[in-house]
Parts: sequence; structure tokens; C-alpha cells
Amino acid sequence: MMNAHNSARRAVQPSAKAKAARTSHFGDRLREWRQRRHLSQLDLAGDAEISARHLSFVETGRAAPSREMVLRLAERLDVPLRERNVLLVAAGFAPAFPDRSLDDPALAAARQAMETVLKAHEPYPALAVDRYWNLVSANAMIAPFLAGVAPSLLTPPLNVMRLSFHPQGLAPLTVNLAEWCGHLLERLHRQCEATADPVLIALYEELKTYPIPARKAPHTVGADSLAVPYKIRMGNNVLSFISTTMVFGTPLDVTLSELALETFFPADELTTETMRSLAKSLT
Repeated sequence: MMNAHNSARRAVQPSAKAKAARTSHFGDRLREWRQRRHLSQLDLAGDAEISARHLSFVETGRAAPSREMVLRLAERLDVPLRERNVLLVAAGFAPAFPDRSLDDPALAAARQAMETVLKAHEPYPALAVDRYWNLVSANAMIAPFLAGVAPSLLTPPLNVMRLSFHPQGLAPLTVNLAEWCGHLLERLHRQCEATADPVLIALYEELKTYPIPARKAPHTVGADSLAVPYKIRMGNNVLSFISTTMVFGTPLDVTLSELALETFFPADELTTETMRSLAKSLT
């Protein structure tokens, strides 16, 4: 009976070879993130307060990291929460950060906060997007800008980036199409660099295929320019907006960490008055 029990225990315990393979897998992923952040082993070891020798052993699979060390290294490398879970699993630990859908009851307060911000931003447009730039929610002032968009682009999931670049989307109405789409491409490129997400990379490659005019040289930008505005034609007017991005501070949930609120403020008096009048007509 005792021998059978011991045999069962040996059967479920990972072999030394399996443990080494798991540790090596973690080391490969850790090295990829370190190189993506352009850090040497010495730099990362100093930031994480461990020896460069030990970090080298972890990357090569000769040493197994503790759960605390995995989280510390991921923090120093600014690894997204979703990928921190991947690192933990690769090292043999359970994920640390929950990944709930936005309609989960546990996120009710965060969802309410998001809707409050969107509503409070009226009469100016505001929307919330997920990590892939799919529309999560929007206030009432977004709808008027979508009136001429092809219905195929408005079916869920509505991708805000694709909507901005597509010739049947907002591109024909965007007055400064080259500058605005160039700005969006730069943002998306930074996201790709930061996350190495294959879906974002595929979206980036897709957007580059759309017929966008060449951008003007940087020196042609006005000296008084503070930010790249979004200029869109609405009827006989050209409306101009300055955009800002809001995120949840210190999120511990994967979904919240990937949620962004894009808010647009009028850049001139014409835009201010037009949006106020439009809001009145919608009530």
C-alpha cells in the first residue's frame, strides 16, 4: 500500500527534465522582454537588485526564479499585466492578475466610472477602446460623426483605428488625414513595441496598406502647435479637436489595464459652438 502511494506521488510530480524545460522556457521569454526594452543583463540585474550572474542563470535555465522574482523582473521591464501572467505560468506559477470581461460584476464600479467620464465629457465626443482599439463604449456625441460611414465598418467589433484609416470610414472627412493617421500609426507602433502583441502588429501592417497621403516634413509644423489636432469636415464647417487619453491608475485587472478612454476637446471657438448646438439638437 505504501509502495503504491509513493509510486502515485512520483507519477504526478514533474520530472527534473520537465522542470528544466519549464525554467528554460521562462528564461527565453524573460530574455526577449529584456532585449525588447534594450537593457543589458547588468542593467536589469541592477534595477531588480539581484546579481547579474544569477540573472544569467535564470535566463539560461540554470536557476529557477521565485514567484516574487518573476513579478519583480516583470515590473522593472514594464511588462503588460497580461504578459506578466504568461511569465508566471512559464515559470510554473499561477497567474496573479485576473482577466475578467468588462461586464463582470467585480468590475461594476470601474464600468460605472468609465460611463460617468464619457457622459460628463458631453457635449464633446469621447469613447473607450480595448487593447486592440475595438470600441467598448462611447458617449452620444460620437454618433453624428459616423453618419456617413459604411455599415460594414460599424458592425461589432468596431475597430476605431480601421475606421479612421478606411476610405469608406472617416478618412474622406478628415481634413489633415496625413498628419492624423501618421500620429495614430506612431501610437500603434509604440504599442506594438511595448507589447509584441501579434494582433496589434497585424493591425499596424493592415493600416499601412490604406491610401494615406505622405506627411509633411516636421519642420513645416507651425511653431505654435502644441499637439496634432484632429480636423474633420462636418457639413460646411471644419471642426478641430485636441485629443487626450485616460487610463485607470495602478490597475490589478488585465481588462482594466488595457482599457483607454479617448476624449476630444474643441481646439477653436467654431468647434465649441458647433458641438454645443449639435448636443442641443440631440436632446
